[in-house]
Amino acid sequence: MKRFDVIVIGSGPAGSAAARVARRYGLATAIVDKASFPRDKLCGGLFTGRSHKAMRDIFSQDITPNLFLTSTHMRFSASGRPLADIPDAPEMHLTMRRRLDAMLHDKAVASGAEAFLGCAVTQIDQDARTVQLRGGETLGYDVLIGADGVGSVVARALFGKAFDPDKTAFGLEIETPLEAAHDNAVEIDFDAAEWGYGWSFPKRKTRTVGICGLPPQNPDIKASMSRYVALTGADASLSYKGAYLPFGDYKKTPGKGAVLLAGDAAGLVDPITGEGIALAMESGALAAQAAAKAIARHAPETAMARYRPLIRPIQKSLDQARLWRLIMFPKATQGHFKKAFARGSHLQMKYLQLLAGEADYADLRWELLRRMPRLAWRFAKHRLGLRQPG
Repeated sequence: MKRFDVIVIGSGPAGSAAARVARRYGLATAIVDKASFPRDKLCGGLFTGRSHKAMRDIFSQDITPNLFLTSTHMRFSASGRPLADIPDAPEMHLTMRRRLDAMLHDKAVASGAEAFLGCAVTQIDQDARTVQLRGGETLGYDVLIGADGVGSVVARALFGKAFDPDKTAFGLEIETPLEAAHDNAVEIDFDAAEWGYGWSFPKRKTRTVGICGLPPQNPDIKASMSRYVALTGADASLSYKGAYLPFGDYKKTPGKGAVLLAGDAAGLVDPITGEGIALAMESGALAAQAAAKAIARHAPETAMARYRPLIRPIQKSLDQARLWRLIMFPKATQGHFKKAFARGSHLQMKYLQLLAGEADYADLRWELLRRMPRLAWRFAKHRLGLRQPG
């Protein structure tokens, strides 16, 4: 049986970051993934300024034209009706996850991590600290990092289930040909799904069109996707790809003892901006850092206790995002938000700064507090069934 200091399950941005940082600490590291790279991943592929910083810090990789399309044009709409068209927005980068993830994985392997690809995990023994792979091979670890997505095998081993389907968004997506006349605007539609949104993101040769929303509020999400596809002029003949997507319902305790969760496996996706790639890389790096400190103290069972304070700032940011979700998505306040967004350049700019990684939710706290009395009245009227004046 091969033994490693750290075994990382999953080699997306979170897992590759964890492996890369673990190797930086000199730890014997394995990456296990049920897929081989390159592989496809349902994701709009919006790569924010925060993602750029994380990639540069962890992988020493900058934005390059072969992997990214850069746009400074943002367009926000509601059911196709323009709310804001901003041609001079902060830079946003668009990427194909198939190519991005393969590049990050290759960098993790180049740093010395040993890869086990095309190897599904069939059993995790937390007492023996072993992982069994399909085919019978068993690997031993001091610290295990689960970075294997929303349906995480590691999370199931810890908690019995990977996620709550009623609190986790479901997304549908297609990759449609990029029209010659398309203006490379990054488009977000706040009405494409209930308690969710739609996106139309340009790439070099295609456009990624998709929607996501909470399942209880979207009993027929395929019909919503069909409407959005028609609205964007995308190819309606394409088959939809579907997957669950974390939506702010993060795991308050992302691990146990010597087992840690990072990225989507820990539920770390912003429900307002959709930011997940940066949080994946950041949390993967923090998990490796906690693992390294625990192993250095000859106490791998303390890894979770060391990880908790490191991951808390990300969790606090998601707490604030969930407060904003109570303004943007409920029917009682959604109209107010869209009107305020359409006429408020300040609110638009703050949203753009969030996307670009130039601001966080603390910068929006005053906006939230200023609107709370009016929003509370709207909630009350909605619950009591009072008519709107006029």
